Amino acid sequence: MLPVAAVVTDIEGTTTPIAFVRDTLFPYARARLDSALARPEAAAIAAEIQGMVPGASALDTLRHWMDEDAKVTPLKALQGLIWEAGYHDGSLKGDLYPDVAPALRRWVRGGLRLYVYSSGSVPAQKLLFGHSVDGDLTAHFNGFFDTRVGGKREPDSYDRICIGINVPPAEVLFLSDIEAELDAAAAAGLRTCQLLRPQDGTVASDRHVTAVDFPEVAKKFQL
Repeated sequence: MLPVAAVVTDIEGTTTPIAFVRDTLFPYARARLDSALARPEAAAIAAEIQGMVPGASALDTLRHWMDEDAKVTPLKALQGLIWEAGYHDGSLKGDLYPDVAPALRRWVRGGLRLYVYSSGSVPAQKLLFGHSVDGDLTAHFNGFFDTRVGGKREPDSYDRICIGINVPPAEVLFLSDIEAELDAAAAAGLRTCQLLRPQDGTVASDRHVTAVDFPEVAKKFQL
């Protein structure tokens, strides 16, 4: 079997506790949706919402999407704008499991190429890793992908990522806590590993390799 050349990682439930997203980031954004939507830089986002849900209030639509935890690009883009202000003024710090940053550093030193693929927007991803509890980690990543490349439960999305990073699928390892995402990646030919973070209560898949943390991932895939 060919060695792993690139690792693509999810964020929520994989590098970052679900509680941080659910109990910190989402409430922070929800409280600021109205004011953020009125900002000039949000005009394109508002227009995109109107195009998707004609005649509906953009604010009501955003609140509904948040209630449903919808993986919708304009919502993720506006949340990213809101979180940007919070990270920059120090109100927010990107939470990571303690094993993540040391593993990322080791993998980079070992020659692995690292990428992020999350339903959160690329700017939001960069903010989380750029203002993390372990410092600025963005330089460790070769690239970032969000739902503009496609849905995370669609095999074609992983095809596009592999084409974009110019690495054959068999040499790419995808890390996530969500079985359906791992199924899609495997259907595209990627290698997969499910993170079973104890505090998140993830249900183990019987179709994928599992690991409780990044050191165990490294051991099982010889990274």
